[in-house]
Amino acid sequence: MSRWGALVLAGGKAQRFQTPDQPWQDKALAELDGKPLLVHLIQNLHGAVDEIAICVNDEERKVEYRETLEKYGLEANFVVDEKSKVGGPLLAILSGLRAVSADYCLTVPTDMPFLSQKIADYMFKAAEGFDVTVPMWPDGTLETLLMALNRKDALVIAETLCLLGKSPADGVARGASKLLIVSPLNKIKLLDPEFRSFININLKEDLNRPQTRNTMGKVTENIKFDRGSLPAADLTVLQCTQKMLDDAKFLHVENIFSKCASYFEDQKLYFWAGVSHEKIGDTQLKLSIEGAKESFQRAASNYQKEAETYEAKGCRALAQRGLDDAAWCQSRV
Repeated sequence: MSRWGALVLAGGKAQRFQTPDQPWQDKALAELDGKPLLVHLIQNLHGAVDEIAICVNDEERKVEYRETLEKYGLEANFVVDEKSKVGGPLLAILSGLRAVSADYCLTVPTDMPFLSQKIADYMFKAAEGFDVTVPMWPDGTLETLLMALNRKDALVIAETLCLLGKSPADGVARGASKLLIVSPLNKIKLLDPEFRSFININLKEDLNRPQTRNTMGKVTENIKFDRGSLPAADLTVLQCTQKMLDDAKFLHVENIFSKCASYFEDQKLYFWAGVSHEKIGDTQLKLSIEGAKESFQRAASNYQKEAETYEAKGCRALAQRGLDDAAWCQSRV
């Protein structure tokens, strides 16, 4: 039987939660019904998983959160974000994946205090056989920070993204070979008819009037993307090549990135092909050699193809991300 773990993402700045001209307030410690949001979430997760890692961005938070949990008789492991080119949720996910031993991990932000054990169970069971499982609302909006991850595969993806400087957390889904998009209007609705598990506390007002999700849209069924086996070895090559570039060891870098790009294109792994061509362009610019224009054009073409695969299935947010990357590459031509 698979072991399940939870990665609680607790290192954010909570900018929307703040009051102008007032001292910064840690949203994880804001109280709802007399208890901090963090406590609500950990209590809900304790019965659902074998291990919990709370991912924070500094030691001060680690100490404060640990003391808060102890007041309620709760325990959890803490992980402080490692140094990286990127920050935010993706770095927290990477740090958490490295710190736990579970087979599958559920990422959860601290501002989801109503997440139920039933929904956590469903996400883990649905995730069997997939690299990444993520809910998507009928309008194509993803619950990007509530993902069930095959730890081994997601770790390779997250490590590669962080090394390459690709910071958006939805890159974990885009980089997956086996991706499951689950519709809340399917079995989830039977388990949680009011979708309370998906309520986010974004603003202080939400503590008194939690906002439910928009269920309007066309996509009501689960969607599967099967792009073959995860090319873990090739992603490791990307990582090593980026390290060479970072260390100013330029010999053969362009050629290695080119081989990766060709392989990913042959396998129709358009996201990774786009990333590889983008890195070729970056390398050519850094070395002041010809070819960058063509490289960025090919990167844009692959990102556009990626977007088309998502658009065809109604995955609006993922399609838009691909189009945004394509536009960025075209702007560099």
